[in-house]
Amino acid sequence: MITTTNLVRRYGDFTAVDDVTFTAEPGRVTGFLGPNGAGKSTTMRILTGLTPATSGTAHVLGKPFASLTNPGRHVGVLLDASAQHGGRTGREVLALGALTMGLPSRRVGRMLDVVGLSRRASTRRVRNYSLGMRQRLGLAHALLGDPEVLILDEPANGLDPAGIRWMRDLLGRFAAEGGTVLLSSHLLNEIERIADDILVIGRGKIVAGGKTEDLLRPSGTFVHSIDDERFEQALTKEGLAPVHEDQGLRVEADPARSRALDAGVATARRLGGPVGSGAHGHRGMASAAP
Repeated sequence: MITTTNLVRRYGDFTAVDDVTFTAEPGRVTGFLGPNGAGKSTTMRILTGLTPATSGTAHVLGKPFASLTNPGRHVGVLLDASAQHGGRTGREVLALGALTMGLPSRRVGRMLDVVGLSRRASTRRVRNYSLGMRQRLGLAHALLGDPEVLILDEPANGLDPAGIRWMRDLLGRFAAEGGTVLLSSHLLNEIERIADDILVIGRGKIVAGGKTEDLLRPSGTFVHSIDDERFEQALTKEGLAPVHEDQGLRVEADPARSRALDAGVATARRLGGPVGSGAHGHRGMASAAP
């Protein structure tokens, strides 16, 4: 599990992370979504002990990262695939990691197989790797210690479509086995295909959060009446612009306005609005006046 509470990081007058509170649960992939510069990487650097927080707390498995004994055995981290030592081979990078964590050398070969780096590729210098190969090596290193938590910053960068599908499957299996995954991206279509939960961050603040299916539901009110044509005319007179959908109309209005137009609204339940909109959708069944 990953938890942050009222997390703040300031650089002079600039606030990079502003009162960020969230939880990433075991057994789920949590997508950390936001544009470049929104505060995703800074939050992850605080989580992994690389950047101190100005205030607030950040815990991984119930404690600060720096308090974990042999942290690589508990938390796998990939923040910058290009930061690996260019003069070493891929196998050497993993071998040093295994030695540092006290792991058997056979774990290196196992992780190379898991991420799809061939024997030939593993003997090449990292400086000659493509970005996609560096991402695979970084994931191999993050998984090396058989951790319970993965913290990954833009891990799909540089991967081809087949590599992205492979990564989705890999992280899905990791979460299905009880692991916690926090994965950042600035691309919604990437996050929505892999994440069980989404956190949306903008200008250092969490602006939305919840289950993926709830956040990505369309907004507005869906209404179905016994006389849609007449109901559409009533909505139009109110300055609204209903859209025809299967078996009804969708309109950007709250149920209260729908009730004012037609007293026969029977039910209404809250649904999630689109990510980042701050809107909420509602679905109601309306009965138009005869």
